[in-house]
Amino acid sequence: MDGTPACVNMKHIDVTKPAPFDGRDLIVCQTVFNKLQAQLRTVVDAEEANRIAAIIVDLYRQGIRDPEQLKVMIEAARGIFPSQSKRSG
Repeated sequence: MDGTPACVNMKHIDVTKPAPFDGRDLIVCQTVFNKLQAQLRTVVDAEEANRIAAIIVDLYRQGIRDPEQLKVMIEAARGIFPSQSKRSG
């Protein structure tokens, strides 16, 4: 041994940075967004659509990967309740 620490060749992983977001992740998020949009049965303005999309991605990156759980959490966060949208149509 030459006195060099063994950990010199180890790769440093910054856990504060979000993991890469790939196509599979986008498919899950897009599917949830599409289901919510269809459920609302109305045209959501661009600002509200952007808010919903941002919340979906944020929750997904926090580890909520189940599409149904994501959908329920967005409904609660945005005040969208399935029973109300079914009654109005």
